[in-house]
Amino acid sequence: MSFVARRLAAFSTVLILLAGSQGSAVAQKKYDTGATDTEIKIGNIMPYSGPLSAYGVIATTEAAYFRKINDQGGINGRKINFISYDDSFSPPKTVEQARKLLESDEVLFIFQSLGTVTNAAIQKYMNTRKVPQLFVATGAARWNDPQNFPWTMGWQPNYRDEARIYAKHILKEKPNARIAVLYQNDDFGKDYLKGLKEILGDKASSMIVAEDAYDVAEPTIDSHIVKMRSLDADVFVDITSPKFAAQAIRKAAEIGWKPLHILSNVSVSVGVVMKPAGIEAAQGIISSAYIKDPTDPQWKNDRGMKAWNEFLDKYYRDANRADGAVVYGYTVAQTLEHVLKACSDDLTRENVMKQAANMRNLELDLLLPGVKINTSMTDYAPISQVQMMKFEGETWERFGEIIDADVGG
Repeated sequence: MSFVARRLAAFSTVLILLAGSQGSAVAQKKYDTGATDTEIKIGNIMPYSGPLSAYGVIATTEAAYFRKINDQGGINGRKINFISYDDSFSPPKTVEQARKLLESDEVLFIFQSLGTVTNAAIQKYMNTRKVPQLFVATGAARWNDPQNFPWTMGWQPNYRDEARIYAKHILKEKPNARIAVLYQNDDFGKDYLKGLKEILGDKASSMIVAEDAYDVAEPTIDSHIVKMRSLDADVFVDITSPKFAAQAIRKAAEIGWKPLHILSNVSVSVGVVMKPAGIEAAQGIISSAYIKDPTDPQWKNDRGMKAWNEFLDKYYRDANRADGAVVYGYTVAQTLEHVLKACSDDLTRENVMKQAANMRNLELDLLLPGVKINTSMTDYAPISQVQMMKFEGETWERFGEIIDADVGG
C-alpha cells in the first residue's frame, strides 16, 4: 500500500471514530416530554388566591431563583421554563391545573405544588401517568411512601414526627397538662394530631381536653380560642396555617389566655405571623426550625444568608425578608437545582426521580447547621432534622440539640 493510501486509510479511520464518539454522545442524551437540548419545562400549582394565599410567595421566590439560574446559562446549558398556576387551594381546581400542565403545557414534572388535600387530589393521577410530583410543599406523612407512590416525594419535615417531638416536650415540661388542640380539618391537621397522640399514648384521653377542628373557609377562628380558654387548658397545640395562626395568637392575648403555646412550624414566619399578631402577644411561643430565620441577627454575617440577600437584591427586590416562606422557596429551588444538575443529559422522568432519591448529606445555604438532606429509594423524606425554638423579643431563640424527627427526639 502506498504512503498516500495509508494516510487516506488512517484518515478514514479517524473520521469513523469521531463519528462514532459523536453518535455515542448524542445517544447519551435522553429526554421525556418537557425536556430538550435547550429547555427544561417545570410545572407548579400554588394558592395565589384564597385562604392560603400567603404561601404564594414560595413560588414567586422559586420563579426568581430560576431566572437567576437562566441568567447564569441554565442547568447543563438548558434554561428552565417555570409554569405556575393558581388553584385557590381548591382540590378540583388543582386537578384541572395538573391536567393542563401535563396534557397541554407538557411539562417534564410538577414541582412544589402546595397543600395536603390539593396534592392528595392529584397523587394517583401523577403516579398513574408516571410523572414526578416532586418536593410537595406540605409535610404530610403520605408523601414518604415510595412503595405505593414512587413518583411522589415531599421535602420538609414530616408533620406527624414534628408533633411527636412537641408531645415529648409537653410530657417533660407539663406532665399533668390540660391540652387544647386546634387543627385544620384536613390531612395537614390530622397528621399532627396523630403524632401527638402516638407519644401521649394512654394519657391522651385524659390530657387532651379539646380537639377542635376549623375549616379554611372560616373567616375567623376567634370562637375556637374562646372555647379553649373556657376549658382551663394550660397547653395550646396550635396546628394552623399563617392567617389563622396570627388570629389565634392575637385572640389568646386579647382574652388573657396564657397557656404553653406550641405552634406548627409552617406558621413561624416573623413577618407574616408574629408581627401581624403582635410581637408582645407572641412571646414564649414554642416551635421548631430546620431553616435559618432571616430576622435573627446571628446570621447577619453568615455566608448563606449573604448569598440569599444578594439574590433578593437582584431578582426579588419586593420580597418581605422577614417572611420565612421566602427562605423556604429559595432552599427548595436550590434542592431542585442539585437534582437537575445530577441528571446531566438524562432528563427522563425516571432519572429525575432516581436522582431525587439519591441525595447524600446535601447542605444548602439556609438550612440550619447540622441539618442535611438525605434520600434513598426507600426513604422519600429529604429533611428529618429539626431544632426546638422559643419566640423571645422579636425573634426565635433556638435551644437544645438538632433532633432527628424520624425518632421524635
